[in-house]
Amino acid sequence: MEPFEQQAGQGLARFNIKLWQDQESGLTAGFTGRDGGISTSPYHSLNLAFHVGDSAEAVICNRRLLADSLGFCLEDWTCGEQVHSSHIGVINEAWRGAGSTSRETAFQDTDGLLSNVPGVLLTSFYADCVPLYFWDPVHEAVGLAHAGWKGTVASIAEKMIGRMSELYGSRPGEIRCAIGPSIGMCCYEVDDKVMNPVQDLDLPAPGNNMSPDMLFYDKGNGKYMLNLKEINRHIMIKAGILADHIECTSWCTSCRNDLFFSYRKDGGVTGRMASWIGLRKR
Repeated sequence: MEPFEQQAGQGLARFNIKLWQDQESGLTAGFTGRDGGISTSPYHSLNLAFHVGDSAEAVICNRRLLADSLGFCLEDWTCGEQVHSSHIGVINEAWRGAGSTSRETAFQDTDGLLSNVPGVLLTSFYADCVPLYFWDPVHEAVGLAHAGWKGTVASIAEKMIGRMSELYGSRPGEIRCAIGPSIGMCCYEVDDKVMNPVQDLDLPAPGNNMSPDMLFYDKGNGKYMLNLKEINRHIMIKAGILADHIECTSWCTSCRNDLFFSYRKDGGVTGRMASWIGLRKR
């Protein structure tokens, strides 16, 4: 069953993790689509990232629209300046709002964010890479990771789980994880430059079909179809996350370019969706 549920009857394109909408804990988590904002072509319309060339005024307005719709303020919006690394930033109250209105004030050189501070809205940005979500309901801590192929092979998912254990006392068996919309194996062709470090992860051997649980498919002639979502799920399980504690989307951003921005499908000039996770103040 698809865990990311599109919210009907709202102006903003929003996909909530339906099993994680917890009124008691105040948790909210999900992913945006491409519609419902004010950005103009080629960023039409809910672009949420500054670095793509869109006007700062449009991005700030779009961020405010999303934050308001979730019961947060723009001043709660907190993000990193993503560089396809495995560095993880820990967000305390002093960092609340970092990057909300400019790239310069974001948590620099950071692709993972962790916090246990209510009222902080963690966010990160995508147009094919994999959004990873982490929630410890016991210790009330949340996290996000941006995992392209470089972050995936650097095991950012495993590092996030380790940092949650170090900082908050989280136990892997209690952590819930989710894997959001990204480019799927159906559309993500790579070469040996990508596959060589992927194969260093000690993954199971490839099969001879395109089943959804495959990690990659060898097309021959140095070309492969790569399943980043399933690789990240595999890394989470190796790090101690229970398989039934991982929600994994079926959405492919390239196949569903009508719903999502896709760097590959849009020829490299496009907007960015946002993942979000946060604990509302109670």
